[in-house]
Amino acid sequence: MGSCLSADGRSSISYSPTTPSGGGKKKPLKKKPGSRSFDSKRDEQLRRIPGRMFLNGATDIASIFTQQGKKGTNQDAMIVWENFGSRTDTVFCGVFDGHGPYGHMVAKRVRDSLPLKLSAHWEVNIGGAEGSKENISTVGSMNSEETASLCADEEAVPSVDLEEKEKLPEIFLTLKESFLKAFRVMDKELRVHPNIDCFCSGTTAVTLVKQGQDLIIGNIGDSRAILGTRDQDDTLTAVQLTVDLKPNLPGGQ
Repeated sequence: MGSCLSADGRSSISYSPTTPSGGGKKKPLKKKPGSRSFDSKRDEQLRRIPGRMFLNGATDIASIFTQQGKKGTNQDAMIVWENFGSRTDTVFCGVFDGHGPYGHMVAKRVRDSLPLKLSAHWEVNIGGAEGSKENISTVGSMNSEETASLCADEEAVPSVDLEEKEKLPEIFLTLKESFLKAFRVMDKELRVHPNIDCFCSGTTAVTLVKQGQDLIIGNIGDSRAILGTRDQDDTLTAVQLTVDLKPNLPGGQ
């Protein structure tokens, strides 16, 4: 895969050779009338959002890159979104590694939808400004069913004891609940998606929100978040921030 950065380094255009699909005939999926036009319109609106990068490239604060291997279709998706939720000090990052026959479609769908759901629920939790809410609704992030699902989902959120709560920054508990809710709603949406068969396909999702000096991570699967830091000798050191969530891990199912 190749990439071409713009002059200001804030956007990129990528291209990749066409990859032939695997052998064997596949049963066509039933398509919901009007769903493709809605998705196309939403995709076009997402591409116009300033500070949202999802192709190979770099900005002053981040760079992203993926390259097709020898196994076939590149099923990776990625995103860096500066000024996330209309907050100038906030950045959202995500890497999604698809698997299965439709893994590339699942990964891209989660890349495009999960940040919007996270931002929407974050706004609900903190009662954000109207400008942020308008920015979310402009790109068609959530329809009435999704909004209702966010509000009506009664699954229990793991509690945090009082002593631990006092040690954590205020943003943590709000974003923790928002991450959990967004992941659950995303999972429900994929199960009923008219154009993506998720029975044997899925994706990992390692995502994070950086606000000021705070870093909050939401992770599913075995993609990893690595922090580059320096030790006492000023040697660059890699620190793994996430745990690989595999089926054989106790409590991982």
